[in-house]
Amino acid sequence: MTPLIETDRLIIRFWRREDFAPFAALNADAEVMRYFPAPLSRAGSDALAEKAMKDYEAEGFSYLPVEVKDGARFIGFVGLARVTAPNPLAGDIEIGWRLAREAWGKGYASEAALAWLDFAFEELNPPRVVSFTATANLKSQAVMQRIGLNRRPDLDFDHPALPPGDALQRHVVFASDDGG
Repeated sequence: MTPLIETDRLIIRFWRREDFAPFAALNADAEVMRYFPAPLSRAGSDALAEKAMKDYEAEGFSYLPVEVKDGARFIGFVGLARVTAPNPLAGDIEIGWRLAREAWGKGYASEAALAWLDFAFEELNPPRVVSFTATANLKSQAVMQRIGLNRRPDLDFDHPALPPGDALQRHVVFASDDGG
């Protein structure tokens, strides 16, 4: 299948059924899922991949698999999604990523995210693209900065799916806009 997006080192492509097993392994990894409420079961992981496939059909974008050219056939996902959760960002387009540990520290998340930002502004023309994570997730915040998003403390929020006092409840926001 033809890549949707290609960078110097990466291919961003549509989901395949053979992605589901490595995706489930990624989502079951406690370190990968450290800043989420819990690792996902195989059923939960499969449902997330199915949702991404349906989102692409409906929106023309979603979280899509990333592979390394002449390397790993699946290292995780990077992409765009519409924020639907009840929080200050509802309706915005979010850029996000989740990569297997063996893909960390190689610049893959930034490389793929920059390609997605180009797509977003060339094809979708949203007022802004946002990204958010738990306050403690400094590595994802570093990616957000590397791809040119601006810290927006005025948009920080407590994640509605997490109970009050949960260590992951507070989320920080970065956005492509200048705050105006």
